[in-house]
Amino acid sequence: MSPFEHGEVFVLDDGGEVDLDLGNYERFLDIKLTCDNNITTGKIYQSVIEKERRGDYLGKTVQVVPHVTDAIQEWIERVAKIPVDGKEGPADVCVIELGGTIGDIESMPFIEALGQFSYRVGPGNFCLVHVSLVPILHVVGEPKTKPTQHSVRQLRGLGLTPNLLACRSSKELDDNVKAKLAQFCHVPLSNILTLHDVPNIWHIPLLLKDQKAHEAILKALNLLGVAAEPNLKEWTSRTKVYDRCHEIVRIAMVGKYTGLSDAYLSVLKALLHASVARNRKLIVDWVPAGDLEDATYNEDPEAYKAAWSLLKGANGVLVPGGFGDRGVQGKILAAKYAREHNVPFLGICLGMQIAVIEFARSVLGLHDATSTEFNPETKTPCVIFMPEGSKTHMGGTMRLGSRRTYFEVADCKSAKLYGNVSFVDERHRHRYEVNPDMISPLENAGLSFVGKDETGRRMEIVELPSHPFFIGVQFHPEFKSRPGKPSPLFSGLIAAASESRRTIMVPSNGHAKLTNGNGMCNGHSPKLKAHQKGNGFNSSNGSLNGIYTNGNGVYVDGSC
Repeated sequence: MSPFEHGEVFVLDDGGEVDLDLGNYERFLDIKLTCDNNITTGKIYQSVIEKERRGDYLGKTVQVVPHVTDAIQEWIERVAKIPVDGKEGPADVCVIELGGTIGDIESMPFIEALGQFSYRVGPGNFCLVHVSLVPILHVVGEPKTKPTQHSVRQLRGLGLTPNLLACRSSKELDDNVKAKLAQFCHVPLSNILTLHDVPNIWHIPLLLKDQKAHEAILKALNLLGVAAEPNLKEWTSRTKVYDRCHEIVRIAMVGKYTGLSDAYLSVLKALLHASVARNRKLIVDWVPAGDLEDATYNEDPEAYKAAWSLLKGANGVLVPGGFGDRGVQGKILAAKYAREHNVPFLGICLGMQIAVIEFARSVLGLHDATSTEFNPETKTPCVIFMPEGSKTHMGGTMRLGSRRTYFEVADCKSAKLYGNVSFVDERHRHRYEVNPDMISPLENAGLSFVGKDETGRRMEIVELPSHPFFIGVQFHPEFKSRPGKPSPLFSGLIAAASESRRTIMVPSNGHAKLTNGNGMCNGHSPKLKAHQKGNGFNSSNGSLNGIYTNGNGVYVDGSC
């Protein structure tokens, strides 16, 4: 999946590389899913072909109906019995998301399968919630229900009848519009739900509860007498805290996929979780890594100036993961700036490797130090291809899923952020690693590899003890961040970036003063001209679910 087209690839504990929607479910429900919870056309067809090769169909003609549709239903029923919330026994209700748009050729076998499934299990065992857009023409301010009417009609023609309508709109729909939808779509008026724009996405569960969506679903499933009243007290309190956040913290996100915010969705959510926990309003300054490079200065001086202004105006710098050599030099310059100016820095996956390369170049004087990913013939490989990786088969051959990291230095910042534990389990997705042969000279120069794998040869966490907050990790801590339970490393970054002076524990003397080093803690960067190469930024110039973005150089006032 291309980050520019589909957003990030979310990684599960078992190493499953899945759609980012599964990350949303994990975050909202605080559960752990598996790769089997992600049903794709490829998986289904592969399963059917394997059965045919084994002779399971006894020489019958293999067709979409019934063989592919049966395989989909069997997959759903099998996975629905596997608990994902840490409790024993199967769940009472299994949520199935059928993505895409009604009429898409990709989803047709799944629609047919669910139609058969609903008929087979009967009323009381199947509840269909149809999500539809109700556009509002701003010229006249009138909601248009025709798209929803047509989608429901097409859905019925395919054998599925919705029990509830979830109507997405920019404004709350009035009773007349709901009545019209109920009449033309044959859905009870009480089951027409309005999902209008809210200050932040955490309001959505509360909005649904206020409209008694849970009662409508429970009634359709004959569970009204079994289920308890939803307890959203803690969620409501957290949402109110979110709304009251006014003090700003600015984080510069230096990446190569800044044209689509979904490419870094989990990182954004992890920053948000940590910011709300610190009572801070998050503003993300998107910095295209390539715009920091000298080549951009010659080609587009305004873009170069805008990128550096954003970087220097931020309270903290984050370099997320990525692949390929485009923008690498810009990321190295960002890491160098953060290191030399005591700006809080967090590097994730490639971001950690970038920090190591920058240190080797600037401190050790190894000016040709790089990764074999960028230059396979380099004479100074700071980052190398993992021995167990495949250079011929790229898909699914990376180091994936939850792996254990052991702390080598008990009183390092990372260990303290994790609660002084001896090890942590975090999710990985990479095929390159820091060269073990470079560890000794790097540590002698001041870098500290405080976390390693069980062999002691694979570097997992790197810190710069002389810096207020400079941490790089090979894993992806953003995948396990939750509302109310933010990732410790993101909490550390936001804490360091939130205050110009803050006492935290470090290995040397137990305490150090954190300073931003840029003179602009909670300040505003100047208004800058927008610049974007390639695709336009799809979720910028305003609030992205409570995250204020700058649209790659457009200044946005983060005040409520």
